[in-house]
Order: sequence, then C-alpha cells, then structure tokens
Amino acid sequence: MNFAAFDLNLLRIFNALMRERSATRAGEQVGLSQPAVSAALNRLRDLLDDKLFVRQGNEMIPTPRAESLAPGIQDALEELERLLAAPGSFDPARIERSFTLMGADFFAILLVPNLVRRLRGISNGISLRFLDTARGDVGRLLSDDAIDMALEAPFETAEWINSELLFMAPFKVAIAADHPLLAEIGETDTLPREAIPKLDWALRASDGSLRGRVDDALAEQGLSRRVVLSMPHFAPLVDCVAANRLATAIPTQFAEIYARPRGLRIFHLPFDPPSADIRLYWHSRRTRDPAHAWLRKMVHELCEPFRSIP
Repeated sequence: MNFAAFDLNLLRIFNALMRERSATRAGEQVGLSQPAVSAALNRLRDLLDDKLFVRQGNEMIPTPRAESLAPGIQDALEELERLLAAPGSFDPARIERSFTLMGADFFAILLVPNLVRRLRGISNGISLRFLDTARGDVGRLLSDDAIDMALEAPFETAEWINSELLFMAPFKVAIAADHPLLAEIGETDTLPREAIPKLDWALRASDGSLRGRVDDALAEQGLSRRVVLSMPHFAPLVDCVAANRLATAIPTQFAEIYARPRGLRIFHLPFDPPSADIRLYWHSRRTRDPAHAWLRKMVHELCEPFRSIP
C-alpha cells in the first residue's frame, strides 16, 4: 500500500462505522451519504485486503482485523485533532458536534430537558443523543467511542475510565396515595418497620431482577419484602405503583421531583438507606478534549440542584 497516496478520510469513515455499526448512521456522523460511505468502505477493503465489516441483520459487525485496527486508528485521529487545534480556539458557540450520553430514564426526565435548553441557547450546531442504560456494557461502549459519557451508579472500572461524583441518591419509599395501609401509617414521614412486609413492592431493575440493593439493606435489618413487579424504567414504574396500590424504593431525587407531584406519599426508610451514588464516566482519552470537558462541566453544573434534595 502506498501510504503517501492514502486518503485519511477513509480512517474517519472507518472510525464512524466502528461506532455506529451502520453505513447510514456513520454517514450522518461524517456528513456523507450511505452510498458514499459504502464506496469508501470498499476502497478501504481493497487497500487493507480484508472485509473489515460484515452485515449481520441490521448491523455491520467488525472483523477481527477491524477490531485490532480500531484502537490505534481512534488514538491517531484524536492525536491529529489535538495537534491541529489552535491553542485557545475552542468556542462553544461555533461548535459542530454530536454528543452521546447514556443513562437511565431517571436522567432523561430530570436532566436532559435542562441540558438541551442550555445547549440550544449556546449553539445550533450541537446534537445530543441519549441512550438507555440497557444498551450495553459501559466500558465497551466508552472504548468503542459509541458513547461520550455515562451517568451511572458506581461499578468496577478499568484504569482508563475516569469518573466524578455528580450527587448522592439515597433511596426513599413512594406509596400509592390510595393504599389502605396509609391510614394505619398516619402522618409520619418515616415508614414503620412493621409496614414493610405488609406492602407489595415494585422495583426498577434493567435486567428484570426481583431483588435489588434495598433488599440487601433490609436483610441486614432482619427484614424482607414481597416484590411483585420489576421494570427497567423509573417513570412507568412510578405510574404502575400509583395505579396498583404498590410501593417502591427509588432515588430521593426521582421521588421528590417526579413521584411526589403525582400524588404518591413519600417516606424515609426506618434505617440508614442505601444510596445509588451517581457518577459521570468517560474514557481517559477524552479528558483533555475541550468540547468534552465543556460538556462534562455543564452536566456537573446542571446536577447541582440534585445535591440539595433531602
């Protein structure tokens, strides 16, 4: 291969295909039509003597050769971007970029409206994609550059994943307003221990589990609960609780901002509650990216009100 005649734009297209696994979506990322992306891929296949991507259903699956090339190509493109960027040249008002975040609907409801409002007030050149946390493994998605950052509860990470705490999210209990047990509970804002086994519970679990961290905390107190419903999203979970005389334990921010206005009674647990501390995760190679750092700072600022909810 004559590298002097090599078109570096082919690497941008390759990188987009690794992220998107779709010629159409990759084209949207680099400003080309689907046929142009396919033509570029064919040129790259000839140059590298490998199919690079094979179709499987609606996805373009990378070959082992593509998988081995991807990290080096990603790093090389980012290094070129850093070298060519003029010092102090970052201007949010002139940015043309798509960002992809991942998290539970917790954030889609509480954070994203304000984030979009802030971004649109700065630049019309920014597009935002928000993926559900069920999309897949955070580390793999960050490594593949399929997401820019993830908003998640703490998990074991590789050394190349950076994170920062956004806010603490201790659990509170939300109970349907028409639940007959409320008359027995009275006006207290702390759920009595003896009420816990009398309630039918619902929980949010992306994997369909009928047990969560609240159950572990209950077990330490010699208590247990009867879970009758598991759902992958917070909003429909709260709606089901309200409509079916159920109870649920959810992060305090979601309880106060989303569940209480819908008429659910909110209670403290009768012991120190477990907390779903929320952190922002990103790949270390993005740490010095000016646009990425700017968006991280904005997310952190927009989470400030969540830190003061009792």
